[in-house]
Amino acid sequence: MQTQRLDTSSAAIAHAAELLRRGELVAFPTETVYGLGGNALDEQAVAAIFAAKGRPASDPLIVHLADPRELARVVATIPALVGQLAAAFWPGPLTLILPRHPQVPLAVTAGRETVAVRVPSHPIARALLVTADVPVAAPSANRFGHTSPTTADHVLADLAGRIAAVIDGGPTPIGIESTVLDCTTTPPTLLRPGGISLEAIESIIGPIHIRTRPTGDEQTGMVSPGLLERHYAPDHELWLISGPPALALARLRREAEAALAAGLRIGLLLPDEDLAIVRDLPADTETLGPASDPAQMAQRLYAALRALDERQPDRIFARDLDETGLGRALRDRLRRAAARVIEA
Repeated sequence: MQTQRLDTSSAAIAHAAELLRRGELVAFPTETVYGLGGNALDEQAVAAIFAAKGRPASDPLIVHLADPRELARVVATIPALVGQLAAAFWPGPLTLILPRHPQVPLAVTAGRETVAVRVPSHPIARALLVTADVPVAAPSANRFGHTSPTTADHVLADLAGRIAAVIDGGPTPIGIESTVLDCTTTPPTLLRPGGISLEAIESIIGPIHIRTRPTGDEQTGMVSPGLLERHYAPDHELWLISGPPALALARLRREAEAALAAGLRIGLLLPDEDLAIVRDLPADTETLGPASDPAQMAQRLYAALRALDERQPDRIFARDLDETGLGRALRDRLRRAAARVIEA
């Protein structure tokens, strides 16, 4: 199969929509990362998503809708608080776990009676969903467990020849996945931090739980994507240094020097402010932007990891980030991507 690279014209979107209706797979930009779309109500299309990614059946998919008014197509009952959340955050990077409608294949939900749903805000995603007029299951458009894609080039690097097409809409604006909130618990439970902060959600519906242990396994199926301990990982190992910034950066330098002394090629993934202390080291370096701007760091994270990966270092070093606002999501992704976490 040759994967078509489509532009964002109306004709290209109409073609992509027709591919989806025929059961083919189309990658497309969302505001978070690129998604790998298939008709969520077509069991063969859903099976093809898992096959293309090499994704285990225990890891569910997120169903994307063009409009909140379409919830009844995929959700059996709609809790009252969904209206508040939808009014505040949809379209946008918030995924809600809700009771599954019987017409949604169990393969989408990892065998569970809940379904993950969101309404994306990216104009290309919305145009595709409106034109296709089917709910679209769309995990990230990459090899399972690998660093998520934020450009069409990233998609093709992982999935060329495995999917029908990718719509090239340029870099995604947020750069990390959606926040996942389980609305079947009381109060709701934050399962995965993402593009909408915990603080923003609590400002609308009050205090919520934060998941502290896995919710599901390979036998029962996970309740949400993005819960595996090892995920979003580069091909070359990432060592994450955790602790107060000054201590973590000092420990990072010591670990980097030790690796270099052992003859290893290293990569560094750092906020702008950290560069001064490692500038003299012979290392490939990718910056995330200012530590004071977590939105910029989020947008850069996966692209920077992929750029370092392409240079084939023996080891990549990064330091842990603050766990407030969008920083919570950044920290989550770095910890899941890390082969080793070292406390400074």
